[in-house]
Amino acid sequence: MNRSVLVTGASRGIGAATAHAFAAAGDRVAVHYSASPDAAAQVLKELPGSGHTMVQADLSDPAAVETMVNDAARALGSIDVLVNNAGVYHPHHIRKTTYAEWQQAWADTLAVNLVGPANATWCAVQHMTRGGRIINVSSRGAFRGEPNQPAYGASKAALVSFTQSLARALGPEGIAVTAIAPGWTVTDMAAPNLSGPGYDRRRLESPLERVATPSEVATAILYLASPEAEFATGTILDFNGASHLRM
Repeated sequence: MNRSVLVTGASRGIGAATAHAFAAAGDRVAVHYSASPDAAAQVLKELPGSGHTMVQADLSDPAAVETMVNDAARALGSIDVLVNNAGVYHPHHIRKTTYAEWQQAWADTLAVNLVGPANATWCAVQHMTRGGRIINVSSRGAFRGEPNQPAYGASKAALVSFTQSLARALGPEGIAVTAIAPGWTVTDMAAPNLSGPGYDRRRLESPLERVATPSEVATAILYLASPEAEFATGTILDFNGASHLRM
């Protein structure tokens, strides 16, 4: 294929693997980063193919998001696929934080995990035509609850609702909107929870007795972005190794 793809949070983890998957499929990729230019540059350098670019924005800054998306569209010629992957994860158990810490955790998390993707989507859709794809990276935590980081769980649940709303809003234009909800995945963000005895506890949550790799999640995202997946619009793909099952 030869599509223009913007992946947010692509300097590491699932985002980096997703950027690589699209590039390997023949697409041109905009590697977004917030505060890790060296890591993003390394991802960019390692992408197969040509025509890729690197863009920067703090997703909590609406003006920066608009500039970033427009820069990506200018460099790539359009935006055919948007992957809203970037996110933050701040522990803030209600019994273990001050009121000020609680407020800050909610403000920071919602700004990046929910409002940021909403703004990036609005901006990207201005450059998107029939056949476009939007994939939002939610989380298993959207459905099972996150007692130690409730803002994270709430933001990812809201991203699911956002996905379904946009699927209905953009369907008449031939733009499909889906989400993926991974469980534990081997990433830098998850590293503190997947080290030492914590790893065994978490891998055993799945009957497969392991956690996901970023490349596995990226492969699923690549499918959701494919022409064959158009009728999956509105779908939330659970990707957690049966560690959490829902109706």
